Amino acid sequence: MTPAGRFAPSPSADLHVGNLRTAALAWLFARSTGRRFLVRVEDLDDRARTEFATRQLDDLAAIGVTWDEPPEHQTDHEERYLAVVDRLTDRGLVFECFCTRRDIQQAPRAPHAPEGAYPGTCRELTPAQRAERAASGRPPALRLRSDVDAFTVTDLLHGEYTGVVDDFVLRRGDGVPAYNLAVVVDDAAQGVDQVVRGDDLLASSPRQAYLATLLGHLPPTYAHVPLVVNGEGKRLAKRDGAVTLAEVGVPGVMGRIAASLGYSAVTLDGMLSEFEPGRLPREPWVYRPA
Repeated sequence: MTPAGRFAPSPSADLHVGNLRTAALAWLFARSTGRRFLVRVEDLDDRARTEFATRQLDDLAAIGVTWDEPPEHQTDHEERYLAVVDRLTDRGLVFECFCTRRDIQQAPRAPHAPEGAYPGTCRELTPAQRAERAASGRPPALRLRSDVDAFTVTDLLHGEYTGVVDDFVLRRGDGVPAYNLAVVVDDAAQGVDQVVRGDDLLASSPRQAYLATLLGHLPPTYAHVPLVVNGEGKRLAKRDGAVTLAEVGVPGVMGRIAASLGYSAVTLDGMLSEFEPGRLPREPWVYRPA
């Protein structure tokens, strides 16, 4: 299988200029290295809507993003994820967790652990304790029993990055496969060995790379690109004004993306001839609607 890069949006809203810029960069990284390029619809989230998925694919095509296989939808492959959970369970690497988010936030945690990191509350429950929690009626999430506290990945833009690896969720309490599991399984199944995405996801890469190694896969090459932010330095959102393709138009979006990257070309094919990863901006792009 020829290696691939990918763009994998969640269809919970229309893509804004920042999302489209990241998609363009993912395409440029893949095409400049001779990789296939794939689009995956990450629609496991209960906020996902079919109409958003359709518009997202239309917007990507409108700015010149091409893909080499029909887009996959995660909701078509839930058995793929649950089979991996079963395999990990057979290896003794999964445990039930009955904690709520509030439980986790209020529990003491190690000094180096970031806010929200799992403190290990349910990791070593006795059978009696597990039965007591199960009797409450709250369905448990399934967590990975991690053997490490941290893992190091290499990022093309950030260099070596070491992040926390906790006992993260593999399957939510409602039975839905968790994000960190699904992306690892999908990338391996599709031959994705290059992951380009916003740098807000850099901290999740050690968890995903660690899981990939547990499953016998090589972690992908990462490139976490700067986010697009508003004038206050906050992540770009619909409330910031004209930010979608429908509102700004293809020429406006592509012209702004090109300017933000220092390119003279305003098409993806043209940008490909100017693309050099080492020259990409390392600071967030401040977007101000016209």
